[in-house]
Amino acid sequence: MGVRRGGRWLLRPVTFGVPEGVVGLAGPPGAGKSTLLATFATLRRPNAGALHILGHDITNAAALRAARAGIGYLPARFSRAEHMTAGEFVEYAAYYKRTSASTARSMMRRLDLAEAAGTELALLPADVRLRAGLAAACVHEPDVVLLDDPFGDLCAAAEPWPTGAAGPGRHALTAAMAELIPVLRSLAPTVVITADAPETLTGWCDRLFTLARGRLTEQPTHSAAARRGRTPADRRVLGAIAHDGAPHDGAPHAATNPDGAEPVPGAAPRKAGVAGHRRPARPALPRLTLPHLPLPQPPLPQLVRPRARRPPAGSASGV
Repeated sequence: MGVRRGGRWLLRPVTFGVPEGVVGLAGPPGAGKSTLLATFATLRRPNAGALHILGHDITNAAALRAARAGIGYLPARFSRAEHMTAGEFVEYAAYYKRTSASTARSMMRRLDLAEAAGTELALLPADVRLRAGLAAACVHEPDVVLLDDPFGDLCAAAEPWPTGAAGPGRHALTAAMAELIPVLRSLAPTVVITADAPETLTGWCDRLFTLARGRLTEQPTHSAAARRGRTPADRRVLGAIAHDGAPHDGAPHAATNPDGAEPVPGAAPRKAGVAGHRRPARPALPRLTLPHLPLPQPPLPQLVRPRARRPPAGSASGV
């Protein structure tokens, strides 16, 4: 797939797939992150190649409707809804997605928006306004959620304050992100998030890509889930392994790398961990006994008494 805008490639033709889990896409402003995300949301067509969303080819009208029914999209700015209350905004999204109002209220309770339902979006704090946008984007329980720079308003709200390591703005931003990250991970099986700086997405995304000059490059995430091999893809692979160490379908299996990235061909597969059961104990290594060999004792050095210091001539001790 390839995406062009203004006569230049925002994404050069490349074949790639977006797996389950949280996928981060970072790049400088103007690199084409918003345009690429709008292409994933089927708001525009790719200029080259084909795009398949949830197994549907978007060139077909019926498949396009089916794909859009499973997508939740939140743009970077939804300023046109600032004069709507949080409850009206989520209920309007539910009506647009052909979902009942009771489902909208249930989604608001899920994202802790019951107290902010009667407040206009323009008067809400940045983190609460983001929760309202997430509730509107996910009111129909989509399979894929696309979030275009969701932390942009949070970073802008922290700019007037010192943003150093000890600044209050940085502490407020870190605390807000710590509360929102578990919420983002629970929205859908696949969540795609964009940001300007890779540092915003490093440490908690399952996979991280950077977009620069039309090229996608995968970066290490340094996330704890990837280090433990607990990404959704790893759990799906490990869940398909039988207790005897072979896949259920009898196909050969490649074990997951402990560092969390790519499978290691030919390595022994791991068994799936079952909650409430201990892992099987590792076999004890044979104990080696070394023969007792007498070691030669080196001779002790002889002690030499230091000679008495001779008093200098003319001193009182020499008289």
